[in-house]
Amino acid sequence: MRQSHQTAAELALREKQIVAGLFLSKFDKAGLKALGFSNFNEAFNAIGFALGAKPASIKNYRDEFDPVFSSGRKGWHKRPMRDYCKETSEKYKGLTLENYAAMLKSLVYENGEVGVLTERAEDDAAKEASFAKRLVTGQAAERYFEAVHPTLPVLADYSLENVTKSGCGFDFKLNRRGVGEFLAVEVKGLNELRGTIALTEKEHRVAGMLCDRFFLFVVRNFRETPRHNIYRNPLNSGLSFARQEEPVIQVSWRMTI
Repeated sequence: MRQSHQTAAELALREKQIVAGLFLSKFDKAGLKALGFSNFNEAFNAIGFALGAKPASIKNYRDEFDPVFSSGRKGWHKRPMRDYCKETSEKYKGLTLENYAAMLKSLVYENGEVGVLTERAEDDAAKEASFAKRLVTGQAAERYFEAVHPTLPVLADYSLENVTKSGCGFDFKLNRRGVGEFLAVEVKGLNELRGTIALTEKEHRVAGMLCDRFFLFVVRNFRETPRHNIYRNPLNSGLSFARQEEPVIQVSWRMTI
């Protein structure tokens, strides 16, 4: 069934992956730059996990389109392109790099066009926001945690509730039947194997209040192959947190009516 009447936010997961693969094949390194990625592995990992898909699926769809575009990669050149991939390519063939990048961002962000608007507003305010950075440090890392949660012995018996938007000082509340007290998980993402993790004042305060019920889950190395570490009671787990204060200038616009 053709889906040309759908908006980006309404596309099925498979077509979202196809759209991402088409973008990365068609625009190649210029496409990576437009999205803020340093290499294709980072793009596969960040987009894949953010969509709740396998990074290899994004790569496979890029390879599907490579024989059509002069990227220097052969891709899946030994077989014809699948019909539903041809349909997607035809649907979006008229989009420029800028327009396609904006459409892809709205497709991947969990809050769609609002996420794109937020990114643009933060860029305008010189807050160094980018699609790649926002995915790695937020959405992709959170989806990664959701994917591996059943394999984590200490947390597997608990059900997940995403509370990121509630502003409570952590990303996931974990509950288990028969256990009155919940567990809390704050998720952080890093591009490299090593890097700096920052807790906000509220996250730090809540971690101190919950102690052994608070977990810091860190996803490392999105640039190559993501892996994770989990720290229970991170303020008393051997990690060294240094307090840092930064002056904040807040601009407001006022009028008298």
